Amino acid sequence: MSVKLSLVIPCYNEEDNIEKLFSHVKNGLKSYTDSYEIVFVNDGSRDETAKKLKKLFSENKDSRITVVSFSRNFGKEAAMYAGLSHAKGEYTVILDADLQQDVKYVVKMAEILDENEDADMVAAYQEKRKEGKFITLCKESFYKLINKVTDVTFVENASDFRMMRRPVVETIISLPECHRFSKGIFSWVGYNTISIPYEVKEREAGETKWNFRKLLKYGIEGIMAYTDLPLKLPFYFSFVFSLVALVVLLFGEFTCSAVFFVGAVVLFSLGVLGSYVGKIHTQVKNRPIYIAKEILSYDKHD
Repeated sequence: MSVKLSLVIPCYNEEDNIEKLFSHVKNGLKSYTDSYEIVFVNDGSRDETAKKLKKLFSENKDSRITVVSFSRNFGKEAAMYAGLSHAKGEYTVILDADLQQDVKYVVKMAEILDENEDADMVAAYQEKRKEGKFITLCKESFYKLINKVTDVTFVENASDFRMMRRPVVETIISLPECHRFSKGIFSWVGYNTISIPYEVKEREAGETKWNFRKLLKYGIEGIMAYTDLPLKLPFYFSFVFSLVALVVLLFGEFTCSAVFFVGAVVLFSLGVLGSYVGKIHTQVKNRPIYIAKEILSYDKHD
């Protein structure tokens, strides 16, 4: 049986939100369609999320629910990939499990695709961010930097909260890289995209999974995934320091600080090179993006 809409929901330590989210989805989609499925991906949660999802599955056998449980925590990127791989809908939307993304925007996205045959994807972005000034500044700086050093255009404040037609989903899951940066993938694959603003609701339970360290790591992953500029930095540094060395020879002597600084630049360059080599090393192992410990599917109900 065909499905109009698939909701892919990555879950990590969301035990207090599962039942509320399911109710929120059911009530929110009544005005649009009853032909939908929910694909929950339990990303190695350490709380009672797995038990809550199993209970939800067993108690709602009249609903189209799929639960994919990972053998460990593989990260949200892997969870989104797994969810997209199991989704069957004509439209597929990625929705967070923290109840901060209202289902009314899911309906709005679907209606936009219904009304615009040329549109392939609808992406939601935050007009007003609710993070602190420092985090907001970091994110703004990231988008400015990555748009300058890559050929792919990243929409500022765009999120993973987006809806795609079936061909877009098929294209995304066909990409083989294990170091996935979905914001870049969504832009790289092209397709006609409509962007809409949305307002983030307050988290009802649990804690955010994103801190500054994780955001920094995520940003570095994105830059390294879509540009080789860092690999070219040693060349630029060598040019600059050649000029500095010439000036110092003409007007003075090298100092210990200059030596240490040059040494730091060399170590930095080697570190960048090592990071790229490390990613190549991981990719050529050809390991799976995730390992599913258990899959519960409405197609396999007794």
